[in-house]
Amino acid sequence: MGPPPAVADVRRAVRHALDDLEPGDLVLVACSGGADSLALAAGLGFVAPRAGLSAGLLTVDHGLQEGSPDRAAGVVRLAPAFGLDPAEALSVSVGTSGGPEAAAREARYAALSEAAVRLGAAAVLLGHTRDDQAETVLLRLARGSGTRSLAGMPARAGLYRRPLLELGRRTTVAACAALGLSPWDDPHNLDPRYTRVRVRERLLPAFEDELGPGVAEALARTADLCRDDADALDGWADAVYARAVVSDSALSDIGAVTVAVPEVEDVPAAVRRRVLRRAAIEAGAPPGTLAAFHILQVDRLVTDWRGQRRVEVPGGVGAVRRYGTLIFARQPASPVS
Repeated sequence: MGPPPAVADVRRAVRHALDDLEPGDLVLVACSGGADSLALAAGLGFVAPRAGLSAGLLTVDHGLQEGSPDRAAGVVRLAPAFGLDPAEALSVSVGTSGGPEAAAREARYAALSEAAVRLGAAAVLLGHTRDDQAETVLLRLARGSGTRSLAGMPARAGLYRRPLLELGRRTTVAACAALGLSPWDDPHNLDPRYTRVRVRERLLPAFEDELGPGVAEALARTADLCRDDADALDGWADAVYARAVVSDSALSDIGAVTVAVPEVEDVPAAVRRRVLRRAAIEAGAPPGTLAAFHILQVDRLVTDWRGQRRVEVPGGVGAVRRYGTLIFARQPASPVS
C-alpha cells in the first residue's frame, strides 16, 4: 500500500525537481514551519537518500515577532526526524527599504544564499505553491507589469528551485496531516496590513465566488504561458542588444552604454524596450525601481524623436540621443539634433 495521495504528490514533485543532480550533491530546504515548507522538508527527507543525495534544512529567524528564536530552534529540531543534516537557523536583520514584505524577503534570500554557498549546496528548495503563484500574478497585474513579471515565480532560478508550484496549498496541508505534522501558522499570514494577505484572504476567494472554482489554477497557467513568451522575447532582445551596443572606450570607461538607434528602431516594441531596459540597467539603473513608464519615455527618443532633452531614469542614470545613438550614463550629455 502506497503513501496517501497528497504525500505521494509532494514526493513526486520533489523527485522531479532534483532529477538532474549528481549523487552526493547537497540539497537544502528553506523551512519556516508552515504547511508548505514542512511538507516540502518531509518530501526532501524521503526522496534525497533514495536519489543518493545529501539533504539539509535552513530556517530564517527574521526577528520580527516575539519568540521567533524559539520557533526557529523548534524547526531545526524537526530536521533529524526527516533525516536532514545539516540543519541551521539563520538570524537576519530586516531593514525598511521597499516596505516590510520586500525588506524581509531581501534579508531572507541574502541569508539563504550565503548559507548555501558556505555549505556547498547544489540547490535550495523553496515551498511556494500554485496558490502563491496565483497571488504573485494578481499582485503584478495590479501594478501594470509586463510579460516577464506576469510570468510569476520560475520553477528554477540559480540555486533556487520551487518543486511545489504545480500543487495547491490544500495538498501540502493534507500531506502534513497524513504525516502527523503540526504546521505553524504565521500570524503575519493573516494580517490584512500586508497586500499579499488581502489578495489571499479577500480577492482570490471573491474571484472564486463570482467566477467559479479554478481561478488559482488559471492564473498559474497564465504565468506559464507568459514565461514562454517572455523567454522568446528575451532571447530576441539579447540578439538585438549584441548588435545594437556600440563600442566607445571613452564612454565605456565612465560606465555609459551606447545603443545604435538604427539597430532598434524597426524591431517590435516589445523587443526594443527590452533592449533599452537592459542598457539602462547596464549603465547603473536599479532593476527594482526601473518601471515601465521610464522605458516608455526612453522609447520616445527612438520612435518620436523631436530633439528632446535627456530622459532621467532611476539611479541617477539618464538617456540622451546624439548622432543616431542613445547614450545611457550618469553624466549628463548635451543632445544634438
